[in-house]
Amino acid sequence: MPEARAWRDNPGMDIIERIDPAEALRRQRDGAVMVDVREAHERATGLAEGAIGVAKAELEADPAVALPDRDAAVLLICQSGRRSLDAAQALLAAGYRRVASVEGGTTRWIAEGLPVTTPEGDFDFYDRYSRHLRLPEVGEAGQRRLQSARIAMVGAGGLGSPAAFYLAAAGIGTLVLADDDVVDRSNLQRQILHTEDRIGVPKVDSARIALSALNPTVRIETFAERITADNVERLIEGADVVIDGADNFPVRYLLNDACVKLGKPLVYGAVHRFEGQVSVFDAGRHRGHAPCYRCLFPEPPPPEAAPNCAEAGVLGVLPGVIGLLQATEAIKLILGTGEPLTGRLLHFDAMGMRFRETRLPADPDCPVCAAGRAFPGYIDYVRFCAA
Repeated sequence: MPEARAWRDNPGMDIIERIDPAEALRRQRDGAVMVDVREAHERATGLAEGAIGVAKAELEADPAVALPDRDAAVLLICQSGRRSLDAAQALLAAGYRRVASVEGGTTRWIAEGLPVTTPEGDFDFYDRYSRHLRLPEVGEAGQRRLQSARIAMVGAGGLGSPAAFYLAAAGIGTLVLADDDVVDRSNLQRQILHTEDRIGVPKVDSARIALSALNPTVRIETFAERITADNVERLIEGADVVIDGADNFPVRYLLNDACVKLGKPLVYGAVHRFEGQVSVFDAGRHRGHAPCYRCLFPEPPPPEAAPNCAEAGVLGVLPGVIGLLQATEAIKLILGTGEPLTGRLLHFDAMGMRFRETRLPADPDCPVCAAGRAFPGYIDYVRFCAA
């Protein structure tokens, strides 16, 4: 006999009939209306054939829109049976008399081989980003913002590799990658975008291969040029966020100044041996309130105080930690959620496995970002850093 039994959610609540999927299909074919109360992104992966999709909150807010006849037989189904029971209780309270919930939900319906349909629309979007879509802080609206976002990244190396991988996985619409170097075997200890068989290949081309394989829906634009004052604005124009994955001070100062001038948030990251730093410099949009890179380093340190990775070495996993933090900050900035690292410098010590935070105020005398100060123009950054 088909399973059909009454269930009482809590003492004092109305009894709701629970039926198995086979019985639900029989009743549906006899004229009952089946409503799938899951969210749109859940229904996109498949729903019981003939069911209409109305999210639980929408159905409970105004059931008459989807179910104008309170005397009609109504079958409710969700993923596993929990939400449909709650929705059934709401319908009973609204005056619907013939309501049943499908036990085991769509999971059991599919497992029993009953007919399923896939709604028209962007299946890849709903399936690929289903875990994001379940987060209220992201949801479909937030994921669409990520999908339409443009991020410019300088450096496809140690920091750029993890940042780019996770930004592509997150569904950033366009990634612009700038790097004029080629893949070297010594890069492979930490630059996870690249592989042994791509040694000698331009890093931006190697990165495009890796990122497109991970998420072919992301547009990858490559910029195989050394960043200078002549081309930096062409790189970051139209970007919602700029990520600094550079490994030298002249490019960091140049990026900072360009982002202040054009009003772009800059996600900064740097690594040295066993330590790393992350911050968000957003002075271009918040003059006098948010600091820029020059507020942190008015002058570059002498070369002997800040050797590069080739000279000083770097723990291979360290850029992974810092690059992932940069990707996290970029996603938050696009979504407009959480508290970005604006005005805060986060320091990571891998040897001690400790994070510490330093408050970083805007410098009222900063030559680039001080409130009311006109942009002074680009300089010879190589000479500035050498001096």
